Amino acid sequence: QVHLVESGGGLVQAGGSLRLSCAASGRTFSNYVMGWFRQAPGKEREFVAAITWSGSTIYAGSVKGRFTISRDNAQNTVSLQMNSLKPEDTAVYYCAADSDGCIGVSCVVRRNSREYDYWGQGTQVTVSS
Repeated sequence: QVHLVESGGGLVQAGGSLRLSCAASGRTFSNYVMGWFRQAPGKEREFVAAITWSGSTIYAGSVKGRFTISRDNAQNTVSLQMNSLKPEDTAVYYCAADSDGCIGVSCVVRRNSREYDYWGQGTQVTVSS
């Protein structure tokens, strides 16, 4: 099993920055695709960013150029640096792990939340105008 715990959420003004962290357990962490998702009230959970064990990344178009996902495999942590925040970024942000997205060094990075197997409890990000 993989246990994920997010931290770093908070309240910021538009244009500000936050850095979210996800602490993960599990010896096979480096073989998982790690993702960040978010869910605003009344909306579906949506893809934000993901990163493979080797460091390849993808981003949702709405956050590309503003958010940066990174991982430290040695410390089993994943981070999401969020810059130039907008009120529409307000949501609960979740760290997630996809355990079957990779075969060897070949990875399929998925944007569908239903493909991810493990989830943290979430951390609230609120961006005021």
